[in-house]
Amino acid sequence: MTVTSRQAAMPLPRPGEEVMKPLRLAAMQPSRLSGTRAFMNRMIRERWDISNLRFDVDGDAGGTVVYSIKAPGQEFSFIGFSRPPSRVARTGRIIGQAWDMMGTLIEGAATEADVETARVEIPKLYTGRATPNTLIWCRSNRSMRVFDQTLEALAEGRQPAVADLAKVCYLMRNTGLDGNGTFGTRSFPSLGAGHALGGVLEAQLLTAYLMREFSCDLVEHLAAIRSEKAVRLDPQLRRYIGVGNGSALGLIFFVHKHPRLIDAFLRARETAVAMARGLKLDPSDPRIARLIELLGQAIVFRRQDRMVYETFASSAEIAADLENMVEALEEFRGSGTVLGRKADYPLDILACEFEAECVPEAYETFLSLLIELVPQEADRLLEAIQAPDELNVSPAETAESLADLIRQEYRWALGTDMSGREAYKYVWYKSETAEEPRRGAREEVPDALDLGLDVCGGIQSLHADLGKVDGKLSIARFLMRHPQHRHMVARIQSLRGLGYHTPHANINAEEFVPIDLVRLMNVGFHGIDKTRDFLSRNLRGVLYHGAPTPDDLRSGYTGTWYYPAEPVL
Repeated sequence: MTVTSRQAAMPLPRPGEEVMKPLRLAAMQPSRLSGTRAFMNRMIRERWDISNLRFDVDGDAGGTVVYSIKAPGQEFSFIGFSRPPSRVARTGRIIGQAWDMMGTLIEGAATEADVETARVEIPKLYTGRATPNTLIWCRSNRSMRVFDQTLEALAEGRQPAVADLAKVCYLMRNTGLDGNGTFGTRSFPSLGAGHALGGVLEAQLLTAYLMREFSCDLVEHLAAIRSEKAVRLDPQLRRYIGVGNGSALGLIFFVHKHPRLIDAFLRARETAVAMARGLKLDPSDPRIARLIELLGQAIVFRRQDRMVYETFASSAEIAADLENMVEALEEFRGSGTVLGRKADYPLDILACEFEAECVPEAYETFLSLLIELVPQEADRLLEAIQAPDELNVSPAETAESLADLIRQEYRWALGTDMSGREAYKYVWYKSETAEEPRRGAREEVPDALDLGLDVCGGIQSLHADLGKVDGKLSIARFLMRHPQHRHMVARIQSLRGLGYHTPHANINAEEFVPIDLVRLMNVGFHGIDKTRDFLSRNLRGVLYHGAPTPDDLRSGYTGTWYYPAEPVL
Protein backbone atom coordinates (compact mmCIF):
# COMPACT_ATOMS: atom_id res chain seq x y z
CA MET A 1 0.00 0.00 0.00
CA THR A 2 1.35 3.41 -0.96
CA VAL A 3 0.31 6.76 0.46
CA THR A 4 -0.98 9.28 -2.06
CA SER A 5 -0.24 12.99 -1.86
CA ARG A 6 -3.89 14.04 -1.73
CA GLN A 7 -3.52 16.72 0.95
CA ALA A 8 -3.75 19.92 -1.09
CA ALA A 9 -7.42 20.74 -0.49
CA MET A 10 -10.30 19.93 1.78
CA PRO A 11 -12.06 16.74 0.72
CA LEU A 12 -15.20 17.14 -1.37
CA PRO A 13 -18.24 14.85 -1.45
CA ARG A 14 -17.81 11.95 -3.84
CA PRO A 15 -19.26 12.73 -7.29
CA GLY A 16 -22.51 11.19 -8.47
CA GLU A 17 -20.65 9.32 -11.22
CA GLU A 18 -18.99 7.29 -8.47
CA VAL A 19 -21.73 7.04 -5.86
CA MET A 20 -24.64 6.14 -8.16
CA LYS A 21 -23.16 2.93 -9.53
CA PRO A 22 -25.39 0.05 -8.35
CA LEU A 23 -22.53 -1.89 -6.76
CA ARG A 24 -21.52 1.16 -4.71
CA LEU A 25 -25.12 1.86 -3.67
CA ALA A 26 -25.55 -1.75 -2.62
CA ALA A 27 -22.48 -1.57 -0.37
CA MET A 28 -23.66 1.43 1.68
CA GLN A 29 -24.03 0.67 5.37
CA PRO A 30 -26.27 2.07 8.13
CA SER A 31 -25.20 5.47 9.40
CA ARG A 32 -26.35 8.20 11.74
CA LEU A 33 -28.55 9.45 8.88
CA SER A 34 -30.30 6.10 8.29
CA GLY A 35 -33.95 5.90 9.31
CA THR A 36 -33.85 3.59 12.33
CA ARG A 37 -30.66 5.10 13.76
CA ALA A 38 -31.78 8.69 13.31
CA PHE A 39 -35.23 8.03 14.74
CA MET A 40 -33.91 6.06 17.71
CA ASN A 41 -31.38 8.80 18.44
CA ARG A 42 -34.25 11.25 18.49
CA MET A 43 -36.34 9.12 20.86
CA ILE A 44 -33.32 8.82 23.15
CA ARG A 45 -32.62 12.54 23.03
CA GLU A 46 -36.25 13.49 23.70
CA ARG A 47 -36.85 10.63 26.17
CA TRP A 48 -40.08 9.38 24.62
CA ASP A 49 -42.43 7.65 27.04
CA ILE A 50 -43.78 4.34 25.72
CA SER A 51 -46.00 2.29 28.01
CA ASN A 52 -48.26 -0.74 27.76
CA LEU A 53 -51.83 0.20 28.75
CA ARG A 54 -53.61 -3.03 27.87
CA PHE A 55 -52.44 -6.58 27.27
CA ASP A 56 -55.59 -8.65 27.09
CA VAL A 57 -54.17 -11.81 25.48
CA ASP A 58 -55.07 -15.41 26.33
CA GLY A 59 -52.85 -18.47 26.52
CA ASP A 60 -53.35 -19.21 22.82
CA ALA A 61 -52.03 -15.74 21.95
CA GLY A 62 -55.40 -14.33 20.96
CA GLY A 63 -56.37 -10.86 22.17
CA THR A 64 -55.88 -7.10 22.14
CA VAL A 65 -53.03 -4.84 23.20
CA VAL A 66 -52.77 -1.06 23.46
CA TYR A 67 -49.59 0.99 23.87
CA SER A 68 -49.32 4.70 24.63
CA ILE A 69 -46.51 6.68 23.01
CA LYS A 70 -45.84 10.16 24.36
CA ALA A 71 -43.52 12.38 22.37
CA PRO A 72 -42.81 15.99 23.34
CA GLY A 73 -46.09 17.77 22.76
CA GLN A 74 -47.98 14.88 21.15
CA GLU A 75 -49.41 11.46 22.00
CA PHE A 76 -49.95 8.38 19.84
CA SER A 77 -51.43 4.94 20.41
CA PHE A 78 -50.57 1.55 19.00
CA ILE A 79 -53.46 -0.92 18.88
CA GLY A 80 -52.54 -4.52 18.17
CA PHE A 81 -54.59 -7.66 17.66
CA SER A 82 -52.70 -10.83 18.52
CA ARG A 83 -53.75 -14.10 16.92
CA PRO A 84 -52.87 -17.74 17.49
CA PRO A 85 -50.23 -18.65 14.90
CA SER A 86 -51.65 -20.41 11.86
CA ARG A 87 -49.91 -22.62 9.32
CA VAL A 88 -52.68 -21.96 6.78
CA ALA A 89 -52.50 -18.93 4.42
CA ARG A 90 -49.50 -17.72 6.41
CA THR A 91 -47.35 -15.43 4.28
CA GLY A 92 -45.65 -12.09 4.42
CA ARG A 93 -47.42 -11.01 1.23
CA ILE A 94 -50.41 -8.71 1.02
CA ILE A 95 -52.46 -11.61 -0.43
CA GLY A 96 -52.12 -13.54 2.85
CA GLN A 97 -55.13 -14.24 5.01
CA ALA A 98 -53.51 -14.97 8.37
CA TRP A 99 -50.99 -13.00 10.38
CA ASP A 100 -49.88 -13.42 13.97
CA MET A 101 -50.44 -9.72 14.67
CA MET A 102 -52.31 -6.94 12.91
CA GLY A 103 -52.23 -3.44 14.27
CA THR A 104 -52.49 0.28 13.78
CA LEU A 105 -50.71 3.46 14.87
CA ILE A 106 -53.10 6.33 15.51
CA GLU A 107 -52.84 9.92 16.69
CA GLY A 108 -54.05 10.62 20.22
CA ALA A 109 -55.10 8.40 23.11
CA ALA A 110 -56.92 5.28 21.93
CA THR A 111 -60.62 5.16 22.71
CA GLU A 112 -62.72 2.01 22.82
CA ALA A 113 -64.28 3.15 19.56
CA ASP A 114 -60.80 3.33 17.98
CA VAL A 115 -60.07 -0.20 19.15
CA GLU A 116 -63.33 -1.66 17.86
CA THR A 117 -63.15 0.13 14.52
CA ALA A 118 -59.62 -1.14 13.99
CA ARG A 119 -60.67 -4.66 14.99
CA VAL A 120 -63.34 -4.68 12.25
CA GLU A 121 -61.57 -2.78 9.48
CA ILE A 122 -57.91 -3.90 9.52
CA PRO A 123 -58.56 -7.56 8.60
CA LYS A 124 -60.39 -6.39 5.46
CA LEU A 125 -57.21 -4.73 4.12
CA TYR A 126 -58.12 -3.32 0.69
CA THR A 127 -61.82 -3.34 1.43
CA GLY A 128 -61.32 -1.80 4.88
CA ARG A 129 -61.19 1.85 5.83
CA ALA A 130 -58.93 3.52 8.37
CA THR A 131 -60.15 6.30 10.65
CA PRO A 132 -59.02 9.90 9.95
CA ASN A 133 -56.48 9.81 12.80
CA THR A 134 -54.78 6.64 11.53
CA LEU A 135 -51.15 6.82 10.40
CA ILE A 136 -50.20 3.17 9.83
CA TRP A 137 -51.75 -0.26 9.42
CA CYS A 138 -49.30 -3.09 10.04
CA ARG A 139 -48.89 -6.86 10.12
CA SER A 140 -46.25 -9.23 11.52
CA ASN A 141 -45.55 -12.94 11.91
CA ARG A 142 -43.51 -14.92 14.40
CA SER A 143 -40.24 -16.58 13.70
CA MET A 144 -41.85 -19.83 14.81
CA ARG A 145 -38.72 -21.74 15.86
CA VAL A 146 -36.97 -18.94 17.74
CA PHE A 147 -40.19 -17.66 19.32
CA ASP A 148 -41.05 -21.14 20.57
CA GLN A 149 -37.51 -21.73 21.89
CA THR A 150 -37.64 -18.43 23.76
CA LEU A 151 -41.11 -19.14 25.16
CA GLU A 152 -40.07 -22.58 26.37
CA ALA A 153 -36.94 -21.22 28.07
CA LEU A 154 -38.72 -18.38 29.87
CA ALA A 155 -41.51 -20.68 31.00
CA GLU A 156 -38.90 -23.00 32.51
CA GLY A 157 -37.39 -20.12 34.46
CA ARG A 158 -34.26 -19.63 32.34
CA GLN A 159 -33.04 -17.31 29.61
CA PRO A 160 -33.05 -18.51 25.99
CA ALA A 161 -29.70 -19.48 24.51
CA VAL A 162 -27.96 -16.54 22.85
CA ALA A 163 -26.75 -18.87 20.11
CA ASP A 164 -30.37 -19.66 19.19
CA LEU A 165 -31.47 -16.04 19.16
CA ALA A 166 -28.41 -14.95 17.18
CA LYS A 167 -29.42 -17.12 14.22
CA VAL A 168 -32.15 -14.65 13.27
CA CYS A 169 -31.99 -11.93 15.99
CA TYR A 170 -35.76 -11.41 16.19
CA LEU A 171 -38.95 -13.01 17.54
CA MET A 172 -41.32 -11.49 14.97
CA ARG A 173 -40.83 -10.03 11.52
CA ASN A 174 -42.58 -7.12 9.87
CA THR A 175 -44.76 -8.18 6.96
CA GLY A 176 -46.37 -4.84 6.19
CA LEU A 177 -46.23 -1.17 7.16
CA ASP A 178 -48.89 0.66 5.17
CA GLY A 179 -49.54 4.38 5.38
CA ASN A 180 -49.53 7.67 3.46
CA GLY A 181 -53.09 7.26 2.23
CA THR A 182 -53.17 3.47 1.87
CA PHE A 183 -56.45 2.06 3.23
CA GLY A 184 -57.49 5.63 4.04
CA THR A 185 -54.59 6.36 6.38
CA ARG A 186 -53.53 9.97 6.77
CA SER A 187 -51.19 11.28 4.06
CA PHE A 188 -47.72 12.11 5.30
CA PRO A 189 -47.49 15.52 3.56
CA SER A 190 -50.54 16.61 5.57
CA LEU A 191 -48.67 16.13 8.86
CA GLY A 192 -46.41 19.13 8.47
CA ALA A 193 -42.95 19.85 9.85
CA GLY A 194 -44.22 20.44 13.39
CA HIS A 195 -45.73 16.97 13.71
CA ALA A 196 -43.88 14.56 16.00
CA LEU A 197 -43.82 12.01 13.17
CA GLY A 198 -43.50 14.46 10.31
CA GLY A 199 -40.06 13.29 9.21
CA VAL A 200 -39.34 10.82 6.43
CA LEU A 201 -40.92 7.41 7.22
CA GLU A 202 -41.06 8.20 10.95
CA ALA A 203 -44.55 6.77 11.41
CA GLN A 204 -43.41 3.45 9.92
CA LEU A 205 -40.22 3.52 11.98
CA LEU A 206 -42.12 3.98 15.23
CA THR A 207 -44.54 1.20 14.31
CA ALA A 208 -41.66 -1.18 13.59
CA TYR A 209 -40.17 -0.41 17.00
CA LEU A 210 -43.51 -1.18 18.64
CA MET A 211 -43.60 -4.49 16.79
CA ARG A 212 -40.37 -5.38 18.54
CA GLU A 213 -41.73 -4.39 21.93
CA PHE A 214 -44.93 -6.33 21.31
CA SER A 215 -42.99 -9.47 20.38
CA CYS A 216 -40.97 -9.33 23.61
CA ASP A 217 -44.02 -8.53 25.74
CA LEU A 218 -45.97 -11.34 24.09
CA VAL A 219 -43.38 -14.04 24.71
CA GLU A 220 -43.04 -12.96 28.36
CA HIS A 221 -46.82 -12.86 28.78
CA LEU A 222 -47.34 -16.34 27.31
CA ALA A 223 -44.53 -17.76 29.45
CA ALA A 224 -46.14 -16.32 32.59
CA ILE A 225 -49.48 -17.90 31.66
CA ARG A 226 -47.80 -21.24 31.03
CA SER A 227 -45.77 -21.44 34.25
CA GLU A 228 -45.57 -19.86 37.68
CA LYS A 229 -41.78 -20.07 37.59
CA ALA A 230 -41.52 -18.11 34.34
CA VAL A 231 -38.99 -15.29 34.11
CA ARG A 232 -38.80 -12.18 31.96
CA LEU A 233 -36.22 -11.57 29.28
CA ASP A 234 -32.91 -10.31 30.56
CA PRO A 235 -32.61 -6.60 29.58
CA GLN A 236 -29.48 -7.38 27.57
CA LEU A 237 -31.37 -9.94 25.50
CA ARG A 238 -34.35 -7.67 25.12
CA ARG A 239 -32.12 -4.99 23.59
CA TYR A 240 -30.37 -7.53 21.38
CA ILE A 241 -33.66 -8.74 19.90
CA GLY A 242 -34.80 -6.65 16.94
CA VAL A 243 -37.72 -7.03 14.56
CA GLY A 244 -37.29 -8.92 11.32
CA ASN A 245 -37.88 -7.31 7.95
CA GLY A 246 -38.27 -8.64 4.43
CA SER A 247 -38.26 -6.52 1.28
CA ALA A 248 -38.48 -7.23 -2.41
CA LEU A 249 -38.59 -5.53 -5.78
CA GLY A 250 -41.10 -2.83 -4.95
CA LEU A 251 -38.32 -0.74 -3.44
CA ILE A 252 -36.82 -0.27 -6.91
CA PHE A 253 -40.01 1.52 -7.92
CA PHE A 254 -39.63 3.65 -4.76
CA VAL A 255 -36.12 4.68 -5.78
CA HIS A 256 -37.28 5.89 -9.18
CA LYS A 257 -40.49 7.48 -7.89
CA HIS A 258 -38.77 9.62 -5.24
CA PRO A 259 -35.61 10.94 -6.93
CA ARG A 260 -35.47 14.11 -4.86
CA LEU A 261 -35.60 12.14 -1.62
CA ILE A 262 -32.87 9.76 -2.80
CA ASP A 263 -30.71 12.71 -3.85
CA ALA A 264 -31.29 14.62 -0.61
CA PHE A 265 -30.43 11.64 1.56
CA LEU A 266 -27.31 10.66 -0.37
CA ARG A 267 -26.18 14.28 -0.65
CA ALA A 268 -26.52 14.73 3.12
CA ARG A 269 -24.61 11.50 3.71
CA GLU A 270 -21.80 12.33 1.30
CA THR A 271 -21.52 15.87 2.65
CA ALA A 272 -21.24 14.58 6.23
CA VAL A 273 -18.60 12.06 5.18
CA ALA A 274 -16.60 14.80 3.44
CA MET A 275 -16.82 16.98 6.56
CA ALA A 276 -15.40 14.16 8.66
CA ARG A 277 -12.67 13.36 6.14
CA GLY A 278 -11.70 17.04 6.25
CA LEU A 279 -11.12 17.16 10.00
CA LYS A 280 -7.62 18.30 10.97
CA LEU A 281 -6.81 15.97 13.84
CA ASP A 282 -3.76 15.42 15.99
CA PRO A 283 -3.02 12.02 17.56
CA SER A 284 -4.45 13.02 20.94
CA ASP A 285 -7.79 14.20 19.57
CA PRO A 286 -10.57 12.26 21.36
CA ARG A 287 -12.29 11.72 18.02
CA ILE A 288 -9.52 9.33 17.00
CA ALA A 289 -10.13 7.27 20.12
CA ARG A 290 -13.88 7.39 19.46
CA LEU A 291 -13.44 6.12 15.90
CA ILE A 292 -11.24 3.27 17.08
CA GLU A 293 -13.89 2.39 19.65
CA LEU A 294 -16.67 2.38 17.04
CA LEU A 295 -14.63 0.29 14.62
CA GLY A 296 -13.88 -2.16 17.44
CA GLN A 297 -17.60 -2.48 18.14
CA ALA A 298 -18.30 -3.10 14.45
CA ILE A 299 -15.54 -5.74 14.33
CA VAL A 300 -17.02 -7.68 17.25
CA PHE A 301 -20.46 -7.41 15.66
CA ARG A 302 -19.15 -8.83 12.40
CA ARG A 303 -17.07 -11.55 14.04
CA GLN A 304 -20.15 -12.75 15.93
CA ASP A 305 -22.48 -12.56 12.93
CA ARG A 306 -24.00 -16.00 12.34
CA MET A 307 -25.86 -15.12 9.11
CA VAL A 308 -24.95 -16.81 5.84
CA TYR A 309 -24.58 -14.45 2.89
CA GLU A 310 -24.96 -15.84 -0.62
CA THR A 311 -23.61 -13.04 -2.81
CA PHE A 312 -22.60 -10.24 -0.45
CA ALA A 313 -19.24 -9.99 1.30
CA SER A 314 -19.03 -12.16 4.38
CA SER A 315 -18.86 -10.58 7.81
CA ALA A 316 -15.47 -12.24 8.31
CA GLU A 317 -14.06 -10.36 5.31
CA ILE A 318 -15.52 -7.10 6.56
CA ALA A 319 -14.13 -7.60 10.05
CA ALA A 320 -10.65 -8.33 8.69
CA ASP A 321 -10.63 -5.10 6.69
CA LEU A 322 -11.91 -3.09 9.66
CA GLU A 323 -9.10 -4.50 11.77
CA ASN A 324 -6.58 -3.14 9.25
CA MET A 325 -8.19 0.28 9.61
CA VAL A 326 -7.88 0.12 13.38
CA GLU A 327 -4.21 -0.80 13.02
CA ALA A 328 -3.63 2.29 10.85
CA LEU A 329 -5.47 4.51 13.33
CA GLU A 330 -3.44 3.09 16.20
CA GLU A 331 -0.30 3.98 14.26
CA PHE A 332 -1.52 7.55 13.94
CA ARG A 333 -2.44 7.73 17.61
CA GLY A 334 0.95 6.41 18.61
CA SER A 335 3.32 8.18 16.20
CA GLY A 336 1.32 10.85 14.37
CA THR A 337 1.89 9.16 11.02
CA VAL A 338 -0.58 7.55 8.64
CA LEU A 339 0.90 4.53 6.90
CA GLY A 340 4.36 5.94 7.53
CA ARG A 341 3.74 9.61 6.68
CA LYS A 342 2.66 12.78 8.40
CA ALA A 343 -0.80 13.90 7.37
CA ASP A 344 -2.89 17.05 7.78
CA TYR A 345 -6.10 15.15 7.13
CA PRO A 346 -5.48 11.63 8.45
CA LEU A 347 -9.03 10.36 7.91
CA ASP A 348 -9.03 11.45 4.28
CA ILE A 349 -5.72 9.69 3.70
CA LEU A 350 -7.10 6.52 5.23
CA ALA A 351 -10.26 6.76 3.16
CA CYS A 352 -8.26 7.23 -0.04
CA GLU A 353 -5.89 4.37 0.67
CA PHE A 354 -8.34 1.80 1.93
CA GLU A 355 -10.91 2.25 -0.84
CA ALA A 356 -9.04 -0.02 -3.22
CA GLU A 357 -7.87 -2.41 -0.51
CA CYS A 358 -11.17 -3.30 1.20
CA VAL A 359 -14.36 -5.07 0.28
CA PRO A 360 -16.92 -2.34 -0.47
CA GLU A 361 -19.02 -3.08 2.61
CA ALA A 362 -16.02 -2.57 4.91
CA TYR A 363 -15.11 0.69 3.22
CA GLU A 364 -18.68 1.99 3.47
CA THR A 365 -18.78 0.94 7.15
CA PHE A 366 -15.71 3.10 7.71
CA LEU A 367 -17.31 6.08 5.95
CA SER A 368 -20.55 5.63 7.90
CA LEU A 369 -18.70 5.62 11.21
CA LEU A 370 -16.82 8.77 10.21
CA ILE A 371 -20.17 10.57 10.32
CA GLU A 372 -20.28 9.95 14.08
CA LEU A 373 -17.34 12.34 14.40
CA VAL A 374 -19.48 15.24 13.12
CA PRO A 375 -22.80 14.47 14.84
CA GLN A 376 -24.24 17.99 15.08
CA GLU A 377 -23.42 18.79 11.47
CA ALA A 378 -24.88 15.46 10.31
CA ASP A 379 -28.09 15.97 12.26
CA ARG A 380 -28.53 19.44 10.77
CA LEU A 381 -28.07 18.02 7.28
CA LEU A 382 -30.73 15.41 7.98
CA GLU A 383 -33.18 17.95 9.37
CA ALA A 384 -32.73 20.14 6.30
CA ILE A 385 -33.88 17.46 3.86
CA GLN A 386 -36.77 18.75 1.76
CA ALA A 387 -37.80 16.39 -1.00
CA PRO A 388 -41.16 17.10 -2.68
CA ASP A 389 -42.23 14.47 -5.17
CA GLU A 390 -43.60 16.84 -7.82
CA LEU A 391 -41.79 16.96 -11.15
CA ASN A 392 -42.78 19.89 -13.37
CA VAL A 393 -42.07 20.96 -16.92
CA SER A 394 -40.33 24.30 -17.51
CA PRO A 395 -42.07 25.20 -20.77
CA ALA A 396 -39.96 28.23 -21.77
CA GLU A 397 -36.65 26.37 -21.92
CA THR A 398 -35.35 25.78 -25.42
CA ALA A 399 -34.72 22.44 -27.05
CA GLU A 400 -31.04 23.34 -27.42
CA SER A 401 -30.73 24.11 -23.70
CA LEU A 402 -32.37 20.86 -22.66
CA ALA A 403 -30.20 18.85 -25.04
CA ASP A 404 -27.10 20.48 -23.54
CA LEU A 405 -28.34 19.61 -20.05
CA ILE A 406 -28.79 15.98 -21.05
CA ARG A 407 -25.27 15.80 -22.48
CA GLN A 408 -23.84 17.35 -19.31
CA GLU A 409 -25.70 15.35 -16.67
CA TYR A 410 -26.66 12.07 -18.36
CA ARG A 411 -23.53 10.94 -20.15
CA TRP A 412 -23.91 7.58 -18.44
CA ALA A 413 -27.40 7.10 -19.93
CA LEU A 414 -26.39 8.27 -23.40
CA GLY A 415 -23.42 5.89 -23.27
CA THR A 416 -25.47 2.83 -22.35
CA ASP A 417 -25.95 0.43 -25.25
CA MET A 418 -29.71 0.08 -25.76
CA SER A 419 -29.58 -1.31 -29.28
CA GLY A 420 -29.37 -5.04 -28.61
CA ARG A 421 -32.01 -7.47 -27.37
CA GLU A 422 -30.21 -7.88 -24.06
CA ALA A 423 -30.92 -4.23 -23.23
CA TYR A 424 -34.63 -5.00 -22.93
CA LYS A 425 -34.48 -8.64 -21.93
CA TYR A 426 -36.60 -8.10 -18.80
CA VAL A 427 -39.90 -6.40 -18.12
CA TRP A 428 -41.30 -5.07 -14.84
CA TYR A 429 -44.94 -5.83 -14.10
CA LYS A 430 -47.42 -6.37 -11.29
CA SER A 431 -48.49 -9.89 -10.48
CA GLU A 432 -52.27 -10.38 -10.60
CA THR A 433 -52.15 -13.17 -8.02
CA ALA A 434 -49.55 -11.82 -5.58
CA GLU A 435 -50.27 -8.06 -5.87
CA GLU A 436 -46.49 -7.51 -6.00
CA PRO A 437 -43.95 -6.15 -8.49
CA ARG A 438 -42.22 -8.76 -10.60
CA ARG A 439 -39.32 -8.82 -13.04
CA GLY A 440 -39.51 -11.44 -15.75
CA ALA A 441 -38.08 -12.28 -19.14
CA ARG A 442 -39.99 -10.28 -21.75
CA GLU A 443 -40.56 -13.36 -23.87
CA GLU A 444 -42.29 -15.09 -20.96
CA VAL A 445 -44.74 -12.23 -20.34
CA PRO A 446 -45.12 -10.68 -23.82
CA ASP A 447 -48.37 -8.88 -22.97
CA ALA A 448 -47.17 -7.33 -19.72
CA LEU A 449 -47.24 -3.57 -19.30
CA ASP A 450 -43.68 -2.51 -18.39
CA LEU A 451 -43.94 -0.53 -15.15
CA GLY A 452 -40.22 0.09 -14.79
CA LEU A 453 -38.67 3.47 -15.52
CA ASP A 454 -36.63 3.13 -18.71
CA VAL A 455 -34.24 5.97 -17.93
CA CYS A 456 -31.60 5.10 -20.49
CA GLY A 457 -33.98 4.40 -23.37
CA GLY A 458 -36.16 7.38 -22.55
CA ILE A 459 -33.24 9.80 -22.40
CA GLN A 460 -31.71 8.50 -25.62
CA SER A 461 -35.03 8.79 -27.45
CA LEU A 462 -35.65 12.28 -26.07
CA HIS A 463 -32.15 13.43 -26.96
CA ALA A 464 -32.54 12.12 -30.50
CA ASP A 465 -35.85 13.93 -31.00
CA LEU A 466 -34.43 17.17 -29.57
CA GLY A 467 -31.73 16.99 -32.20
CA LYS A 468 -34.32 16.94 -34.99
CA VAL A 469 -35.96 20.28 -34.17
CA ASP A 470 -34.88 23.91 -34.22
CA GLY A 471 -32.74 24.51 -31.15
CA LYS A 472 -34.69 27.66 -30.31
CA LEU A 473 -38.00 25.80 -30.16
CA SER A 474 -39.59 26.02 -26.71
CA ILE A 475 -40.09 22.84 -24.71
CA ALA A 476 -43.80 23.63 -24.62
CA ARG A 477 -44.02 23.43 -28.41
CA PHE A 478 -41.63 20.47 -28.52
CA LEU A 479 -43.94 18.51 -26.22
CA MET A 480 -46.94 19.37 -28.38
CA ARG A 481 -45.17 17.44 -31.13
CA HIS A 482 -43.74 14.74 -28.84
CA PRO A 483 -46.08 14.31 -25.85
CA GLN A 484 -44.55 10.90 -25.06
CA HIS A 485 -41.51 12.68 -23.62
CA ARG A 486 -43.40 14.80 -21.09
CA HIS A 487 -42.51 12.74 -18.00
CA MET A 488 -38.83 12.45 -18.88
CA VAL A 489 -38.59 16.16 -19.67
CA ALA A 490 -40.20 17.05 -16.33
CA ARG A 491 -37.84 14.67 -14.53
CA ILE A 492 -34.71 16.05 -16.18
CA GLN A 493 -35.68 19.69 -15.69
CA SER A 494 -36.81 19.22 -12.08
CA LEU A 495 -33.61 17.40 -11.11
CA ARG A 496 -31.27 19.86 -12.80
CA GLY A 497 -27.98 20.20 -10.91
CA LEU A 498 -28.62 17.28 -8.56
CA GLY A 499 -26.09 14.47 -8.69
CA TYR A 500 -27.48 11.61 -6.61
CA HIS A 501 -31.07 11.12 -7.80
CA THR A 502 -30.95 8.21 -10.25
CA PRO A 503 -28.95 4.96 -10.12
CA HIS A 504 -26.76 4.65 -13.19
CA ALA A 505 -28.28 1.44 -14.50
CA ASN A 506 -30.55 0.00 -17.16
CA ILE A 507 -33.00 -1.93 -14.99
CA ASN A 508 -34.30 -3.92 -17.97
CA ALA A 509 -30.91 -5.40 -18.83
CA GLU A 510 -29.77 -8.87 -17.87
CA GLU A 511 -26.67 -7.48 -16.15
CA PHE A 512 -28.76 -5.44 -13.70
CA VAL A 513 -28.97 -7.09 -10.27
CA PRO A 514 -32.25 -6.02 -8.60
CA ILE A 515 -31.05 -6.70 -5.07
CA ASP A 516 -28.47 -3.89 -5.36
CA LEU A 517 -31.09 -1.16 -5.13
CA VAL A 518 -33.21 -3.06 -2.63
CA ARG A 519 -30.14 -3.25 -0.42
CA LEU A 520 -29.50 0.49 -0.78
CA MET A 521 -32.96 1.20 0.62
CA ASN A 522 -32.88 -1.42 3.36
CA VAL A 523 -29.34 -0.93 4.61
CA GLY A 524 -28.23 2.59 3.73
CA PHE A 525 -31.61 4.33 3.84
CA HIS A 526 -33.54 2.38 6.50
CA GLY A 527 -30.60 1.18 8.59
CA ILE A 528 -31.34 -2.55 8.60
CA ASP A 529 -28.60 -4.90 9.85
CA LYS A 530 -27.56 -8.40 8.80
CA THR A 531 -29.30 -8.31 5.42
CA ARG A 532 -29.29 -11.59 3.52
CA ASP A 533 -30.37 -11.94 -0.10
CA PHE A 534 -32.46 -14.66 -1.66
CA LEU A 535 -32.33 -15.24 -5.43
CA SER A 536 -31.02 -11.66 -5.90
CA ARG A 537 -34.60 -10.42 -5.45
CA ASN A 538 -35.54 -10.53 -1.77
CA LEU A 539 -33.69 -9.17 1.23
CA ARG A 540 -34.16 -10.13 4.88
CA GLY A 541 -32.63 -8.37 7.84
CA VAL A 542 -33.13 -6.94 11.33
CA LEU A 543 -34.50 -3.55 12.41
CA TYR A 544 -33.59 -1.99 15.78
CA HIS A 545 -30.97 -4.63 16.49
CA GLY A 546 -29.56 -3.60 19.90
CA ALA A 547 -31.92 -0.66 20.37
CA PRO A 548 -32.81 0.65 23.84
CA THR A 549 -36.05 -0.54 25.42
CA PRO A 550 -38.85 1.79 26.62
CA ASP A 551 -37.45 1.46 30.16
CA ASP A 552 -34.10 2.66 28.81
CA LEU A 553 -35.72 5.64 27.10
CA ARG A 554 -37.51 6.73 30.26
CA SER A 555 -34.41 6.44 32.42
CA GLY A 556 -32.16 8.37 30.02
CA TYR A 557 -30.19 5.94 27.85
CA THR A 558 -26.51 6.60 27.22
CA GLY A 559 -24.22 4.50 25.11
CA THR A 560 -23.85 3.22 21.56
CA TRP A 561 -26.72 0.86 20.80
CA TYR A 562 -25.99 -0.11 17.20
CA TYR A 563 -23.64 -2.95 16.25
CA PRO A 564 -24.59 -4.87 19.42
CA ALA A 565 -22.37 -7.62 20.78
CA GLU A 566 -23.95 -10.91 21.76
CA PRO A 567 -25.03 -10.66 25.42
CA VAL A 568 -22.97 -12.52 27.99
CA LEU A 569 -25.40 -13.74 30.65
